[in-house]
Amino acid sequence: MKQEYIITVFSEDHIGLLSRITIIFTRRKINIDSLTVSESAIRGVFKFTIVIHETADRVQKVVGQLEKVVDVLKVFANTNDEMIYQELALYKVSTDLLFESDEVEKIVRRSGARILEVTREYVVIEKTGHSDETQLLFDELNVFGVTQFIRSGRVAITRSTIERLSVFLKERDALLEQVD
Repeated sequence: MKQEYIITVFSEDHIGLLSRITIIFTRRKINIDSLTVSESAIRGVFKFTIVIHETADRVQKVVGQLEKVVDVLKVFANTNDEMIYQELALYKVSTDLLFESDEVEKIVRRSGARILEVTREYVVIEKTGHSDETQLLFDELNVFGVTQFIRSGRVAITRSTIERLSVFLKERDALLEQVD
């Protein structure tokens, strides 16, 4: 049965790595719902957060393929229950809407969003949350006319108190010292 998985790929920073990672999903005809790349807590190590809907068996096969990529250090696959995650969304609406009615302001307050910028022409609103929350705010605001909308990819960390990448790197370094 398909479910949502968050695949975390830790790697060194090398040109072309993103392409090599995404081609693994393309070859298996797996759609990437969200992709975010950033530095991790470990200097020089980058973190790819990839969200897909797939079966557990296919996820494990993808993880195996990803770990074969030369510059990839380690890959983890988690369900949503094992992760803490958020997305960021920005909405632009006409400033006139704020003056014509207090309804937009009520929607913003009720959703836990915040106003980032107000100009004579537009208002930019920010909402952090899960995609269903940011989509709901879009739907509510769009009744009045959203002129621009963007949602980020997912950012996620594990619920575990142990950073599995750190454990992996320590074990790998210990093995390398034994070989030397």
